[in-house]
Amino acid sequence: MKAPRRPIHAVATWVKRQPPKVKAFLAVVSAMAALVILRLVVEDHDNLFVAAETVHAVGISVLIYKLIKEKTCAGLSLKTQELTAMFLAVRLYCSFVMEYDIHTLLDSATLLTTLWVIYMIRFNLKSSYMADKDNFPIYYVIVEPFTAHYVFALGVARFLSCAHWVLQVLDTRGRLLTALGYGLWTSMVLLSEIVQTFILADFCYYYVKSVFGGNLVLRLPSGVV
Repeated sequence: MKAPRRPIHAVATWVKRQPPKVKAFLAVVSAMAALVILRLVVEDHDNLFVAAETVHAVGISVLIYKLIKEKTCAGLSLKTQELTAMFLAVRLYCSFVMEYDIHTLLDSATLLTTLWVIYMIRFNLKSSYMADKDNFPIYYVIVEPFTAHYVFALGVARFLSCAHWVLQVLDTRGRLLTALGYGLWTSMVLLSEIVQTFILADFCYYYVKSVFGGNLVLRLPSGVV
């Protein structure tokens, strides 16, 4: 007798069979539903930002543990870490100008730990850095557990951070977009949050699928992380 499939497996199989347009539509609907739930449940939307940075800190702590214990950076993307550092630096500047509060402290701590990871990859663990695979046109990769946990935490953190900014814009009726002056760059910062969230959402989907499938090693069609 065939064993019944878990609900998560049934849903994952159904989603996998859908055409790209349907998948994109489902992703947008899911994100909007999550935003509505967060807006109703979380009274102070600043708590979303604190939660995002907390999750990011947990994720990067796992990554630092990997670098210190295993003394290897194999499978990690230096380019991704550098882009993350640039993104955090811009957001830290915005935090200095707009708020200068707990956001500034948390962003500073996250940026410093990210810079430390970059230093480890560039210098201390340079011999294990997979420079030839640190590019985007790679269609299939195996991600070991520590790295997978870090990227999943990063994806959750990015979603919470994105939700924080989107809800802030809604609460201020768009005034937040002109808080630093007029122009496209403030809107582009928000757009970058949304794009980064959707990019990491793809990884999170495969991560959850692997975890519920009992796999500690993650296989997904993507580049090194």
